[in-house]
Amino acid sequence: MLLCPSVLTFFGLTSNYRSIIFQQIHDLVYHGKGGFLHSEVYNMPIWMRRFHIQKINKFLEKQNEEVRKQQGNEEMGDDKQVHGPNISPSSTFNF
Repeated sequence: MLLCPSVLTFFGLTSNYRSIIFQQIHDLVYHGKGGFLHSEVYNMPIWMRRFHIQKINKFLEKQNEEVRKQQGNEEMGDDKQVHGPNISPSSTFNF
């Protein structure tokens, strides 16, 4: 088998570009939640792949922001100290 020692890839993609494409394919298939097939994304035009990736990123950023807001609203009070239940000890042991 004859291998070309040249680093130029006249026919085919460079290894760096291939890894970028495979990363984009993975992201769209995985984060698209079943909306995309591998073959569809592989044959999709570059501008359309980038469009869908940007839309997914915007959606996830909004979702993360809403989670941060909810976590900020669930603070425990001014002193942020956990308080026990408001039960007097005499009412718990009625022997």
